[in-house]
Amino acid sequence: MGLNKTAKAALLATSAGLLPLAAAAEQTVLDLWTIDDPGEYHYVLAKEFEEANPGIKINVRTVQFGDMINDLARAIAAGDAPDVTYVDNPEVALLAARGLLLDIAPMIEDSDIVNRDDIFPGPLSSVTWKDGIYGLPRGANTIALYYNADMFRAAGLDPDAPPATWAELKAAAEALSDPDDNVYGLAFSAIATEEGTFQFLPWLQMAGGDYDHVDTEGGAEALAFWKSLLDAKLASPDTLIRSQWDSTATFNAGNAAMAISGPWELPRMAKEATFDYRAAMLPVPEAGATRASALGEGDNVILASTNHPAEAFRFLEFLYAQMPRVWNEFGYLPAAEVAVENPENEAIYRVFEESMKYARNRGPSPEWPQVSKAIQGAMQSALTGQATPEEALATAQGKIDRVLD
Repeated sequence: MGLNKTAKAALLATSAGLLPLAAAAEQTVLDLWTIDDPGEYHYVLAKEFEEANPGIKINVRTVQFGDMINDLARAIAAGDAPDVTYVDNPEVALLAARGLLLDIAPMIEDSDIVNRDDIFPGPLSSVTWKDGIYGLPRGANTIALYYNADMFRAAGLDPDAPPATWAELKAAAEALSDPDDNVYGLAFSAIATEEGTFQFLPWLQMAGGDYDHVDTEGGAEALAFWKSLLDAKLASPDTLIRSQWDSTATFNAGNAAMAISGPWELPRMAKEATFDYRAAMLPVPEAGATRASALGEGDNVILASTNHPAEAFRFLEFLYAQMPRVWNEFGYLPAAEVAVENPENEAIYRVFEESMKYARNRGPSPEWPQVSKAIQGAMQSALTGQATPEEALATAQGKIDRVLD
């Protein structure tokens, strides 16, 4: 029996591999939410993944950082959640504790690409909840002490020996402050947002406290130290209301000799700072004290509602495998032990690389937003003189205990 024209056409198309509709039907589509804009990390790597995996299509959608959790909640309730999304690292516990994320620990065990032992402790803790692993870090950031080496020389300070302790930091700030020329010794952010918590936690942790144990003698000393910088006008009064981005702009403009900030500032510094800028580890309370630094950036997670867990994990593996590229191409620190070839700003990169060994997660706690708000309240009330550091932290501890209990 002969073939009709339609059957012949279908046979020819099949033999030539020219069935676009059939191919499209076989293609898996993953929805990805990100805080990135076109041309940034997720957009660039999603395109590369598609080229390497023609059977998988990635639909990328940009969501504003501050809207991500609320938008996810609405999408989950409506049954329209993405397959993969970016979330800020303290929010992994919040979502995982509510059963909204896929536990990928079994997939990691079978992976030839991801080795959990290679991930730094801080980033690993950010994706861990109870016995599960609920995402992979896309990179990381932390904070260090930037300083103006030219100002150090002018003040008779050695730029090759930056402050290593809190006492040395204050002494350097005093030597570098020049009120007549509107120059402060130090710029940092104590704003009543997550950024303020992010900046203060390492000081609290170096003094022996932590997010769930703020009412300590060391915690009060850390908060009193911050207040002493403001009281002595070694830091600007608007430290209480400025973001990290804004406070670092003061440093870039030459109106602060030192600044506490992260590697995300480097592209702007290259354009704005017309002086010899360097970086050092965060000073410790005293020589030999335990180090700590803040853990920033976020994680790539898979929603528990996905219909394509295997393909979604393959995408996460691909993103994780790009870790050696993230410093030079996207401005993040690697979150795992990888070799970065020819790192840009190598001396500063080495400082942040070392700092990552001491970077601690915010939490983990599914109630992190309330914990953070209590810490912010303590900072603001103590730094404005409404309460002593001891009183402020005792009040915060009461709120944190109620939340965590």
